[in-house]
Amino acid sequence: MVDRLPPLKSLRAFEAAGRHLSFTRAANELNVTQAAVSHQIKALETWLDVPLFKRLNRALLLTEPGQHYLHSVRRALEILADATQQITAAGGGDPLTISVMPSFGAKWLVSRLVRFSTEHPEIDLRFSAEDDLVDFARDDVDIAIRFGRGIWAGLESHLLMRQDVFPVCSPKLVAEGPHPLKVPGDLRHHVLLHERPASYDWRTWLLAAGVDGIDPVRGPSFSHAHVLLQATIDGQGVALGATPLVDDDLAAGRLVKPFDLTLPGEWAYYVVYPEERRTETNIQTFRTWITAEARREPAL
Repeated sequence: MVDRLPPLKSLRAFEAAGRHLSFTRAANELNVTQAAVSHQIKALETWLDVPLFKRLNRALLLTEPGQHYLHSVRRALEILADATQQITAAGGGDPLTISVMPSFGAKWLVSRLVRFSTEHPEIDLRFSAEDDLVDFARDDVDIAIRFGRGIWAGLESHLLMRQDVFPVCSPKLVAEGPHPLKVPGDLRHHVLLHERPASYDWRTWLLAAGVDGIDPVRGPSFSHAHVLLQATIDGQGVALGATPLVDDDLAAGRLVKPFDLTLPGEWAYYVVYPEERRTETNIQTFRTWITAEARREPAL
């Protein structure tokens, strides 16, 4: 029976083309060229010795045999996909690859992974730490943590946590030295540290605090938040910290919040993945877990 089946590539091309009634859109979905889809369809029609499409000047239509065959092929591919998902889930399957921003991974996610491994030993995780937005159609990534406004075309997006912004520093800057930090105006005696680029800056915070006479751009800058925060922990100056990246350092006493004024960030962290993969078990397992982690107290 198996030797009487046409090639799977041709069946997948036919199903996509029949669903979209377009070779071009089918090619985009399958990440191949339009010519490759056309070739696979012609090969399938030759194998079946039956025309499946009517090719008109500005339209593509299914023939009557093509309509019946599309229904059966779609059902067969769904059965095959379900069976594959079940057996890979039972046996562990492929690792789940997650794209994260380096600072988010270093300052928040890594310390919590032991809990995921304990709760879900059947899922192996792989991480890709990068600043660039992952291209799910090109890169070998299953799910990502993104920072933004939560709207990305073709992706399902779930709010993970919002961001609050406020100054942070080493505890010794608050209590020691000739100019301890008591009020925001005391910042004029301290080095300001910056992340470049960042979605927040000292100018905005100083304006909200009613402080003038301080150059909001003076001081060294760092390309990543986790490097900036390490310099802050080392006592090199005062930085604008943002939740959740400073949560664990505050809870452990490595950093302190010298002033009460907190500004809401414009962007937030989101869990994202392709819309067509929303039913995959491992993706939903990780999304559920990380969402619950975001509601927990900071790790110590």
